[in-house]
Amino acid sequence: MKILTLLLTLLVFSVQAEEYEAVSVEVKAQKLIGDAYYVPGMSGAATEFEGFISNAGFVVTTEGVVVFDALGTPSLANAMLGEIRKVTDQPIKLVIVSHYHADHIYGLQVFKNEGAQIWAPKGTWDYLDSETAETLLDSRRNALFPWVNDETHLVEPDRIIDKDTEFSLGEHRFLISYFGKVHSDGDMSLLSATDQTLYSGDIIFEGRIPFVGDADIIKWAKTLDRVRNMQVEYFVPGHGSASNQPKQTMDLTYRYLNFLLDKLGKAVEEMDQFEETYDTIDWSEFENQPAFDAANRKNAYAVYLYLERVLD
Repeated sequence: MKILTLLLTLLVFSVQAEEYEAVSVEVKAQKLIGDAYYVPGMSGAATEFEGFISNAGFVVTTEGVVVFDALGTPSLANAMLGEIRKVTDQPIKLVIVSHYHADHIYGLQVFKNEGAQIWAPKGTWDYLDSETAETLLDSRRNALFPWVNDETHLVEPDRIIDKDTEFSLGEHRFLISYFGKVHSDGDMSLLSATDQTLYSGDIIFEGRIPFVGDADIIKWAKTLDRVRNMQVEYFVPGHGSASNQPKQTMDLTYRYLNFLLDKLGKAVEEMDQFEETYDTIDWSEFENQPAFDAANRKNAYAVYLYLERVLD
């Protein structure tokens, strides 16, 4: 009877262990300060490195764990959960989502299954209700199979954040800064006030040029002015290495966005065509940065079209 029970237990464990396809990339939590940790992704395009191209983080309290972002596949999130369990057996209470882009949300189902509440910024439903959400998920089921597959689904938020919000868990105090439509349909950051650690999401890219897409780049640049004035010990960008030199970590994104605004703003005001404008701009300040070849021309064109609309 004992042998049968043991076999059944091992079978259950095996089924649970195989629920998410294992990843070959190294998913490892790094301690920053106090009870604040982050899981650093790799520098690459969306489907490189098994989708592990963004950062996530977590803060351990005496009453549970607060997670920030959920990585780009359930498999990666499951690996992150394993890292959390190396630190604590406290329950996962909250997942604060910086924004609803695929590389930050496809792991949400793992933490939802752990009983976590999902808090996301206003604008999230604009994404979830769009054709883009399902179309992109279908695309990633092919490009990132088997880590994204038919069992991967979009997780709806339990609470929408539409203003700066303070909350406490255990002995820790937190501040969510709501930015509105900046990099995405809705963006926000999380400050662990107790540990003086800021998780920014994709308003900051460190070590590579950012993805602009359909961002409100003027508001994004103004948001960076706000964030640069926050006094913190550690800073965790959406992509790239965490740092105890916050302003240096923010510098590349700050310079790049303002460069785009300056050069393309002048072109739009003078009604210059995009092609000739792009070819005459001196990009040498940024051309050696990772993702420049893949993203810069698309970014520049997106900013050009955006400024045509807002400066018309």
